Amino acid sequence: MSTDEKRDVERCTWCGGDDLYMAYHDEEWGVPLFDDQKLFEFLILEGAQAGLSWITVLRKRENYRAAFDDFNPEKIAGYEKRKINQLMNNEGIIRNQLKIKSTINNAQRYLDIQSNHSSFSDYLWQFVEGQTIQNQFMFRTDVPAKTPLSDIMAKTMKKAGFNFVGSTICYAFMQATGMVNDHLLPCYRHQECADLV
Repeated sequence: MSTDEKRDVERCTWCGGDDLYMAYHDEEWGVPLFDDQKLFEFLILEGAQAGLSWITVLRKRENYRAAFDDFNPEKIAGYEKRKINQLMNNEGIIRNQLKIKSTINNAQRYLDIQSNHSSFSDYLWQFVEGQTIQNQFMFRTDVPAKTPLSDIMAKTMKKAGFNFVGSTICYAFMQATGMVNDHLLPCYRHQECADLV
């Protein structure tokens, strides 16, 4: 599909006409993801989004990768005060101390999960029994901000010690990583993502 053709297809309305947003929508959002470290990256970015728009985080994503050692949980888990201060002075990321400390905590919890489960991916995908939930929404207003399933995921992850994992964040994470297919029915990606499973 050429760039011009891509501009003319019907998409989920939330990505508007922004090239970065459209590329994220077309190539990543809703694609089932099973790589432990990529799942960790999305968990951190979704937490960073709390109180902000996703496009704000998306525009800072490369800065986050550079600042947080490519989202390497082993390295992040060992960050100490000097590194926290360095991150707090980094204008390329969201300089919120709670979110930065949460990233370190979540890296430590990630390592705990990996040592107690076969993988972080298996731990997360258990909430949808290893299968993408194929939703059939026509309009953006039909899409929930959270569900009983994301409530369970949030409660379980909080109990395991994770931070910034409320039900709304968990549902956004599930959408982003293809645990649910929330592309709207008129969107060209709905069927494409459904065909991936």
